[in-house]
Amino acid sequence: MSMNNSKQPLSPPELLLNTTCQTTEKRLSVFFSVIFMTVGILSNSLAIAILLKAYQRFKQKSKASFLLLASGLVITDFFGHLINGTIAIFVYASNKDWIRFDQSNVLCSIFGICMVFYGLCPLFLGSVMAIERCIGVTKPIFHSTKITSKHVKMMLSGVCLFAIFIALLPILGLRDYTVQASRTWCFYKTEHINDWEDRFYLLLFSFLGLLALGASFLCNAITGIALLKMKYKRQQQQHRQGRSHHFEMVIQLLAIMCVSCICWSPFLVTMANIGINGNHSLETCEVILFALRMATWNQILDPWVYILLRKAVLKNVYKFARRCCGVQIINLPIWELSSIKNSLKVAAISESPLAEKVNAQAPSLIGQ
Repeated sequence: MSMNNSKQPLSPPELLLNTTCQTTEKRLSVFFSVIFMTVGILSNSLAIAILLKAYQRFKQKSKASFLLLASGLVITDFFGHLINGTIAIFVYASNKDWIRFDQSNVLCSIFGICMVFYGLCPLFLGSVMAIERCIGVTKPIFHSTKITSKHVKMMLSGVCLFAIFIALLPILGLRDYTVQASRTWCFYKTEHINDWEDRFYLLLFSFLGLLALGASFLCNAITGIALLKMKYKRQQQQHRQGRSHHFEMVIQLLAIMCVSCICWSPFLVTMANIGINGNHSLETCEVILFALRMATWNQILDPWVYILLRKAVLKNVYKFARRCCGVQIINLPIWELSSIKNSLKVAAISESPLAEKVNAQAPSLIGQ
């Protein structure tokens, strides 16, 4: 990333002329932006259709809360592709001449707000989904009685409002989003950082993103351990029905977490490094662009988690693998289509004092 040797701050036109990534950006064109946006929109549209169909099927059951959160995540990714992709295509089509089409910096501010919002919101939703599943596995009775669709919708609204607030912070603080060195996107100021406030926004964004990833990892680890304990306990046969649904959702959560960590970690770490080191940061324009494109892939891969890691698809893959291998494989537990609600009722009844009395009287009745 080229830097001006003068210590005086650069005006926007000078900044655009002196900090560019012409070598990298010459290889790109509007064609690739259209392809990525189209693939992302189609993938998310298919995932939305699958999740909404599943939600209608499980609307009154415990799985509905997870499906509602997952639908919110995919819908967020869909609009992220649609809005950010449209602006990016316009920028490319206008030959990245921001001085000509955005002298008032309005479009850049909108682009920056969208980049922050559609970056943080999916990470927040992923962590909320992990927390919801952790409660569903470790506290099933509490989850089935206290966490309703109304509560989940309130959580969705709260997450979106918080992400919007973070995205609007620079505007509220009378700071503008700035055109980045590649002239293809807008974000917090990443060069010619003047004071602590410029660093604060970068560090806040990175901290919240990494915190969301950390919360997802912790909750998924607790959920996985709880499921393993349930699996190896000799409990009643009916509990397998509930565990099959739990395993399906946890597999999807683990896939989302892995995709988010792989795609978002480079960008979050890069922004944190710039926020800590300021103008002394060694991050180049090419590194920042690579990290940004890695983060963009997250919105493309997220919907495929729900498209490919569904119960029906996994069962068919398992059957195909058995046929290809030609060897006997340990049979997986049968995944019934009944709801978690029945298994939760069984668990609640078995833990009640009345059930203990019935079990205590059972031997005497058999003797008679």
